[in-house]
Amino acid sequence: MFDTLRADLDAYLQRDPAARNKMEVFFLYSGYKAVRKYRRAHWFQIHNMKFIARWLSQRARNKTGVEIHPGATIGKGLVIDHGMGVVIGETTVIGDNCLIYQNVTLGGTGKDQGKRHPTLGDNVMVGSGAKVLGPFKVGDNSRIAAGAVVLTEIPPNSTAVGVPARVVRVNGVRPDLLDQIHYSDPVAQELCRMHNEIQQLSNEVRYLEKNVSQAVELAATSHNDSSQKGSQS
Repeated sequence: MFDTLRADLDAYLQRDPAARNKMEVFFLYSGYKAVRKYRRAHWFQIHNMKFIARWLSQRARNKTGVEIHPGATIGKGLVIDHGMGVVIGETTVIGDNCLIYQNVTLGGTGKDQGKRHPTLGDNVMVGSGAKVLGPFKVGDNSRIAAGAVVLTEIPPNSTAVGVPARVVRVNGVRPDLLDQIHYSDPVAQELCRMHNEIQQLSNEVRYLEKNVSQAVELAATSHNDSSQKGSQS
């Protein structure tokens, strides 16, 4: 547990530009406090001391604004940036080196039994205000855009955008977890492709019109020349 807490601390220094040193993160960052208290509560949870585990998690919620159920499974290097309003459900599984922003919910839909909450792979970023609801997996190296509502599985190396979220591939490249703005929008890409195709067709039509007009003028000139020669003869 202590090695994991150290990894969490290092992750804040790596990913939060405002973090100046470990002491500042340890004592002042609500997200780190919430994760630290979760680690303790989870230890009691897996040792079947569930009342103590729940008591610790509720105290952490009251102090930090972050609610993490002690039954959740969270890997090392989790960063909860700003923290306030984050909810992580009981059967949630979070991989290593994930980044979660404020007002994120990793919850259920109320329709499932047993495994009710999502599973995040490694290196996943969930943007502010996003909702990931249901017992499916968000693949490694994926990003959930700010404000997105994700209700179905997200493949690895992808970005989910919108309500309900749609998937955009990131070509297998590990994303910049701090970037919540520059997403490849498939609708915008398709509109751009259609615009270029329409422009090309328009150019071809103008080219054909010009050639037809020249051909008509040439035919008319030839007809006039032939008529003049006939009248002279």
